[in-house]
Order: sequence, then structure tokens, then C-alpha cells
Amino acid sequence: MQYGFLIDHRSCIGCHACTVACKAENDVPVGSFRTWVKYVEKGRFPDVRRHFGVLRCNHCTSAPCVTICPVTALDKRQDGIVDIDRDVCIGCRACMQACPYDAIYLNEDMGAVEKCHFCAHRVEQNLEPACVIVCPEKAIVYGDLQDPKSRISHMVEERNTEVRRPEQGTGPNVHYVGHESSLLHPGATEQPETYLWSNRPPEKPEPWPAGLPVMGDTKTVLDTGHKVEWGWPVALYLVTKGIAAGAAMLAPFVAQFGLTGFAANWLPEILALVFVTITTIFLVEDLTRPKLFLTLLTRGNRKSWLVKGAYILIAFSTTVTMTLASQWMGWEGLVGALRWVNAILGLGVAGYTAFLFGQCQGRNLWQSRALLPHLLLQALLCGSACLLPFAPDSLGLRVTFLAAALGHLLFALAERLKSHPTDNGRQAAAYLATVRWGGMQPYREGLLIGGVLAALLALWAPALALVAVLFGLCLYEWAFVRAGQLPPLS
Repeated sequence: MQYGFLIDHRSCIGCHACTVACKAENDVPVGSFRTWVKYVEKGRFPDVRRHFGVLRCNHCTSAPCVTICPVTALDKRQDGIVDIDRDVCIGCRACMQACPYDAIYLNEDMGAVEKCHFCAHRVEQNLEPACVIVCPEKAIVYGDLQDPKSRISHMVEERNTEVRRPEQGTGPNVHYVGHESSLLHPGATEQPETYLWSNRPPEKPEPWPAGLPVMGDTKTVLDTGHKVEWGWPVALYLVTKGIAAGAAMLAPFVAQFGLTGFAANWLPEILALVFVTITTIFLVEDLTRPKLFLTLLTRGNRKSWLVKGAYILIAFSTTVTMTLASQWMGWEGLVGALRWVNAILGLGVAGYTAFLFGQCQGRNLWQSRALLPHLLLQALLCGSACLLPFAPDSLGLRVTFLAAALGHLLFALAERLKSHPTDNGRQAAAYLATVRWGGMQPYREGLLIGGVLAALLALWAPALALVAVLFGLCLYEWAFVRAGQLPPLS
């Protein structure tokens, strides 16, 4: 069984009755929407026509929000409805990154995410969803898509229906007929500074990147806004995690790098433990319900890379602590063995985010296959930068540092310049150049400071090279994280 909708835009008059009914039925907060109407105007005066698009959750067959949710707050029911338990949600907003349709919003009063749940409380009583019963033109059809006798199945089979973003492979179950094609292709239309009755929502002030193609004489004149949910905490977490992982990955080679004394015996593990702790703090503080953090372990969804990442961080912290304890006890043989264990776990600490971002189906920029080796190179860059001031004449450390800096530059430039297979990926890559932080362009200046300048400084001022690497990486990661969230999904 799979409940779904069919929106017949040959009948839709853009009256917003579905939006109002949904808000009233489900107590949707002001400024948030579970279903909304998008307006597109096509043509040139005086020959202009307005088109309407009713947008909402697609109750996907393979729902990426369910897969990524770390605490199983989202669930795919037996009737196909994707529902949410708001009391369980910890507010990580990973589901918002996984949804390719901008269908999930954060209820800031509750600290939990919400979305269309197909009016499950009504459907269970054999009542129609609120949006269906209120539509004056009966433009919203609902039913079981897997029942060959249902009206919606006949309509989907007989008419040329379309779904939103089928390239994401989620199996959306909201079908459209009689619609203007640009309504279902985010970013295909011109984006004016003002809408019909208001300014555009202020959450994404960046201008549309120059050079991205849009349909001529076709404008989006009304739409809802969607905030950028992941920002500096996620960017900083990528850097602190890279320091911890990089120090552990290089620890078995301290003797070859010429490190002695404190730097050889204690520094790698101290760096790893301190910065993995800082990483955990960033992760917890970024939750809207940080007190529920431990539910990652008590009811964790093992398909989510947020949970797998938590397991990796816990294992890494444990073995690093054991290494420090063994060093304190003078068990040098055990220290050597544990450092190899830490190095292997360090690969997981550095790289698991690539798989987590891979589950973010709404952010094609983050789904690059090159992200895993890029993150590993960043970890080596951070680790070697932290160790280099303690062995400034070490040829091995310098070579590691310079190779990692060059690799980081090449991967970052390739992400910006390579051909992306989807519109969303192309749009996000173009946004890398338009993101601003204050008066800075963090993508460009992050690479110049954290890559080029840091490599030059490494030759004569390792301490300054360390500062340049960390500052430049923070800028770059912020640009990368933000740019991925800027392209429209609806």
C-alpha cells in the first residue's frame, strides 16, 4: 500500500485553500508550511500567464529523511505515509538536508522538525486529508497508488504525470498533471528581488550566480522561504575533526618525522583527544534539543551515518585515552600497537562525513565521490600542520604538509569547475563563488590562505602556517557547507 497525491493543475486556481486548511488542521507555525502554492509567470506583457504549483512532502518510496534520521523519529508506515514523532526528534536537521523537496521545516518553538503527514489522524478515521476536502476545484486527488482499482492509479496510468526531481531516486509519490514544467524544476526561472506582495524571504541573500541558465520571460513571483540550517558549527566541526583524525593518522610515524620528547610521546594523542572532544561539543550544541543527545545511542538508527559516526567517535576517543594511559604507565609496546589502531580509526573519523553527506539527497554538491579522499587529505593537512612547529626541519613532515595542501587545492578547485550531472549540483558549485562572509569571499580566500599561503609559510614559519591552515580551512568549509544549501529545491 502506498498513499499518494495527484495535483491536477488544469483545475488549480491558486487560491491557497489547501495551505490554509493544512495550517488550521495541524497548527502549523506562522512562516512555515506543510503545503504551499508557488506562482510562476510566463511570457511578456501583455501576453503573460500565471501558473500555480502546489508543493509538499512526496512521501517517498525510498525516503532519505527516514534513512538519515539518527533517532528513528521519522518512519515509513505500512500505508506508505512518512510520519514523524516530534517528541523523539533531537533537532539535528539532517532530514532537512536529506529531503530533495524542501518539505521539512523546523518548529522553532518545539525544537523539532515537522512536515506533511498526509493528515494521518484523519486518514485513519477514513476521512480525507484537510487539503483534499477543502479544494474548491477538486484539484487534489489522493488514494492508494498501488491499488489498480483506485481513482488515483487510473489517473496516473492514463495521463502524462510528472514527479519532482526523479533523478534523486527517492520514488516520490506526488504526481502532477497539466502543470507548467518550470514549476517542478527549481532554479529554472528568473528570481526577481521582490515577489507579488513582498520582498523575497531574507534567509538566502546571495544573488543568483552569473552564467547559470534560466528560462527567458519566466519568473517565480511567489514562493515560500527556506532557511540555511547548517552553518558555522558544522564548518568548524569538519576542521576540529580533521585535526583529531590527522594527528592520530600521523602518530605511528613520529620517529620517522624526527619528533622527540613531549611531541613524540604525548602530543598526537593530546591533540586527538582535545579536538575530538571539541568536535563532540560542536555536534551537541548545534542540536535544537541537546539534552536528547544520548538518544543517538539508546534508540539509534544504524542506517544513519550520524549514528555510525557517533560510534566511530566513541571508539576513537576510547582508544586514544587508552593510548595516553599506556604512555603514562610506560607500556611502550602497547602504545605502538594502539597508535596503529588510532590511525585506522582516524581514517573513519576523517572520512565518515563523506558518507553522511552522501545521505543528504537534497544537496548534490555534498554527494561527490571525491569528498572522501578530500576529507582524508584535509585531515593530513591539519595533522601535519599541528606537528610541524615541533619539528620544523623535518623533511617528511614538510613533504606531507605540502602534498596535502596541494591535494586540498586540486580537489576544491575541481569541485568548483568540474561538470556536475544535476541542476542542483551545478547551481551549488556556482554558488561557491558568490557566498560572502562579511567583506570576504570565503571559498576563494579560504583556498588562498589555507592552501597557497600556508604552503609558502611552511618553508620558513611553521607556526604561522598552522594558523593559516586552520583559518583558511574554516573559511573554505563554511563556503562549502553554505553553498550546498543555497540552490532552491522547490
